[in-house]
Amino acid sequence: MAQFTHVIFDLDGTLADPREGIRNSIKYALGKMKKDAFSEDLLERFIGPSLQWGFSNIFGMNEKDTDLAVKYFREYFGEKGLYENEPYPGIYELMESLQSSGKKMYIASSKLEKYVHRILEHFEFEKYITMVKGADYSGLNASKQELIYDLMAIRQIDHLKEVVIVGDTVFDIDGGKYNRISTIAVGYGFGIKEELLAAGPDYYVESVEELSRILLS
Repeated sequence: MAQFTHVIFDLDGTLADPREGIRNSIKYALGKMKKDAFSEDLLERFIGPSLQWGFSNIFGMNEKDTDLAVKYFREYFGEKGLYENEPYPGIYELMESLQSSGKKMYIASSKLEKYVHRILEHFEFEKYITMVKGADYSGLNASKQELIYDLMAIRQIDHLKEVVIVGDTVFDIDGGKYNRISTIAVGYGFGIKEELLAAGPDYYVESVEELSRILLS
């Protein structure tokens, strides 16, 4: 089993469960636009990619409506939604152990970068994290492929065998493969097990405990 010195974490569905905050933010945005309510299965698909991708591809909005929906989403999320979030049991202990072991931790999230920092600060994760790479306001440069690439370039990380991305969606796994680093798919988040396995991660885990055994080996 590989010994990883650099661990890149996804945020939503990997370190914390953002379900309530994202659900309420979507409801707020659709309500402002006088759109019908959404079904719960759409929520599962919304977490992972950028907001622009979600409103365009999941709700079928044109460019103008997508931009407006993103604006309304951020109105609620920036005020309340980002705090309607809950770290998964065992995550604090995992990050503490990784830090004690001398491993470097990073965040690559398609969430707006300033929101990532506020969430990390709120839940006292920031002290463990070396660097955050998140999306900009436009939604450009928000794919996991680009986020991971930029993060590694800025930090000058080139020991590819010692780097791993941990995430709960195929976007995380595809992003890791694109950048030729190891991948761990977590089954306790929002991804669909069959889709995650089909993406071909190097490891698949169902719990934070299993994840800890791999990262701390």
